[in-house]
Amino acid sequence: QVQLVESGGGLVQPGGSLRLSCATSGSIRSIVSMAWYRQAPGKQRDLVASITSGGRTMYPDSVKGRFTISRDHAKNRVDLQMNSLKPEDTAVYYCYIVTTRENSWGQGTQVTVSS
Repeated sequence: QVQLVESGGGLVQPGGSLRLSCATSGSIRSIVSMAWYRQAPGKQRDLVASITSGGRTMYPDSVKGRFTISRDHAKNRVDLQMNSLKPEDTAVYYCYIVTTRENSWGQGTQVTVSS
């Protein structure tokens, strides 16, 4: 079973930047895609960014141009660079992996954008 551990969250001022990392461990077979989701209090969990095994990325309009997802194939790690952060980006951010055998979530990391 794949385990995911996120890191890099914290408190940042509006306009600032953060970089989230998601480390994987366990038995990993044929990754199909990796992604970041976020969930604010009282709201549903939404996709923030995704990257396929072939490197194709996708972003919703709310973060396009500000967030960048990248993957280290050798380490099976996925990062999320977040720039020009806004208060509405405040949420718990979750890493998500899809393989040919299973899907797994990380435990989440809190990102708070506030002055």
